[in-house]
Amino acid sequence: MDLRAILVAIAIGAVAGWLASLVMGGGGLIRYIITGLIGAFVGSFLLSALGVSLGIGNPLISQIVTATIGAIVVVLLARLIA
Repeated sequence: MDLRAILVAIAIGAVAGWLASLVMGGGGLIRYIITGLIGAFVGSFLLSALGVSLGIGNPLISQIVTATIGAIVVVLLARLIA
């Protein structure tokens, strides 16, 4: 992974975390990034396990939506556990 790919992943995580915080509340830049990065893995796993295809033509937007869905799930699970 080169530096550009890492920066893109961090940017996608930050946007997804921010979008999830609009739905779920809470925030802070570091929390957005962490929640979004974890959400990207969770969202990708969930959507592939359920056989769901978003059908969005733009891959960047598709990654952001997938990461946002995963971030919302991560925040819900964290709140249920706490």
